[in-house]
Amino acid sequence: MPEETGTRARAGGATGAAGRNLLFLREEELRLAQDLLFFGYRDFTAGPDAILAEIGMGRAHHRVLHFLGRRPGLTVGELLSILSITKQSLSRVLTPLMEQGYVAQAPGRADRRQRLLSLTPAGEALERRLFERQRETVTRAYREAGPVAVEGFRHVMRGLMGPEARRALERLGGTDRPSVSAVPPAGSTGPAKGKTP
Repeated sequence: MPEETGTRARAGGATGAAGRNLLFLREEELRLAQDLLFFGYRDFTAGPDAILAEIGMGRAHHRVLHFLGRRPGLTVGELLSILSITKQSLSRVLTPLMEQGYVAQAPGRADRRQRLLSLTPAGEALERRLFERQRETVTRAYREAGPVAVEGFRHVMRGLMGPEARRALERLGGTDRPSVSAVPPAGSTGPAKGKTP
């Protein structure tokens, strides 16, 4: 009898712990998650938004600059797939980037009908400036949170992605990610270009 009581107590304790562990699934907690995503994204993009506004551009241009910085030589089709937008929308974004000398295109080597996109030196400089502004924000947040929280954040962000977005991330090298111990210590210059902070 005492053994049975002990077993029930242990089972009840496990259930209680599981119940506590699921508190983050309550509606109020999920709404808080939405708040965190909204406000985090707002402040994460504020710096680059200000830089881009100086040259009459915005976040759509930033996304193109970012992905061409990550993968020079993307085809128009690959960029369309990554951004999940129409050709018309991409054209509206690419045209000013090319006219102002930030993006160049070249025909494909095997298929001359392909258009390969890459950043010009001016485009690389602008993309680097935008990256460094956001790197400061992410590095500070990573350092304050610590490696366990950083790994948890990565799991959550991957969980928010659908299959197509995950495939795009893999193609960009996002699964071959550095260890969380690679978060630079205070005062360092941070990761090399092309590495995620």
